Amino acid sequence: MKVSETGLKGVLLIEPRAFGDSRGSFVETYQETRYAEAGIRGPFVQDNLVKSKRHVLRGLHLQNPRSQGKLVQALEGEIFDVAVDVRPGSPTFGRWTAVNLSAGNHRQFFVPPDFAHGYVVVSDGALVSYKTTELYTPDAELAVAWNDPGIGIGWPVADPVLNERDGAAPRLSEIPESRLPRYPA
Repeated sequence: MKVSETGLKGVLLIEPRAFGDSRGSFVETYQETRYAEAGIRGPFVQDNLVKSKRHVLRGLHLQNPRSQGKLVQALEGEIFDVAVDVRPGSPTFGRWTAVNLSAGNHRQFFVPPDFAHGYVVVSDGALVSYKTTELYTPDAELAVAWNDPGIGIGWPVADPVLNERDGAAPRLSEIPESRLPRYPA
């Protein structure tokens, strides 16, 4: 597998090896030792599967406390997947990075704990799978506006389909710093 750093420390693009023949294909999507050697440490405690239609945007989401690291992949279709550093005091606070994940490229995106995460479906539909390092905790959940001009994400969709919560999410600057994860000193 090939692991590449992005513009945000700890946010990684993983490209597992794919093997194909006349029968079909094989991709190893997770192997604890190999991923730990690449800096992706579990344990992963929850797996999620999300099916969405074209232009559905989910995010930007995080939890604090009980922050979740996420290992994301598209099993069907294609998504534009985004991570945002929302840790006050971080040298990359408010910066974002993104990758395209698809069933065809087999790529994975590791979003470490304390980062906001979101994605938009750019194909007719998508089936997205992601592992988390912490259980979902509704009381710890936060959302940041997908179109926050202070972050300036270059989404490939101008008018996404949103749920009510994501459509009403505050800008990062409107969230009290006490609710955001802290950058280590």
